[in-house]
Amino acid sequence: MYSYIIGKVKEIDSNSITLDNNGVGYLIATPNPYAFKEDVEYKVYLYQQIKEDEHLLFGFKTLEEKQLFLKLISVKGLGPKMALPIIAMGSTSGIADAINRENILYLKKFPKIGDKLARQMVLDLKGKIETNGDVIENTSDEVYEALLALGYKDKDIKSVVGRINKENSVEEQIKEALRLMVK
Repeated sequence: MYSYIIGKVKEIDSNSITLDNNGVGYLIATPNPYAFKEDVEYKVYLYQQIKEDEHLLFGFKTLEEKQLFLKLISVKGLGPKMALPIIAMGSTSGIADAINRENILYLKKFPKIGDKLARQMVLDLKGKIETNGDVIENTSDEVYEALLALGYKDKDIKSVVGRINKENSVEEQIKEALRLMVK
């Protein structure tokens, strides 16, 4: 699995770029290829999809875009090729805000996203993506889910999750969050 690759963009296509890294050209599908410039060096964050008949690389200019992409493809019925246009057409904060506010009309404006899939996105991702565009850390995900199961409100949980020490174990984080909730 690749995390990122650094290289010069050699070709720009309508939905991909070719990135040269030490003489090897990597074809990388990206949400907005025209955000890159030819013969300029970039650090491109990658997601690799391996299928029986093809190996694909999906690339992003920022780590936030990649994290949003990973959250989107975790939604049942939404694959990488459907997630790219969503990221290309919307801002990470706009998409996160629409999901958290259950704005189905906003989500349906993206290609191939109908009512059913928009509702599935809200169901699977609401509260897991912060509205400022940053995706909640995985350990925070577990803390969030635990507090939600205990009956705390989404808004209260989000205000506490950002203040807890992420270096502690999940159990310690939950205890710390509960102490902060009581105050």
